Amino acid sequence: MLQLKIVSPEKIEFEGDVESVLVPGMLGQFEILVNHAPIISSLDKGRVVYTLPGGEKRTLDIFGGFVEVQKNVVSLCIELIEA
Repeated sequence: MLQLKIVSPEKIEFEGDVESVLVPGMLGQFEILVNHAPIISSLDKGRVVYTLPGGEKRTLDIFGGFVEVQKNVVSLCIELIEA
C-alpha cells in the first residue's frame, strides 16, 4: 500500500492509503505503484488519478505541481483547476 498526501495552496486535498497514483509528468503520464523508485518530478497540466483500496478511482484536474516518491510515501503539491 502507498501513503498519499495531496496538498494545494488552499488545503490538504487528500491524505490516506492508495493502491496506485497516475500523474501527468512533463514528459507524459506515469504511474506510481508500491515500491516505486525514489523520484522528484514536476507535473504538467492534466489529471491525477488515484485508486483507493478496493478499487475506487478518484480524480483531480491540476494546472501543475510537483510529486515526490520515497519509501512508499507519495507527496503531491499541486494547483487545482477550479470546477
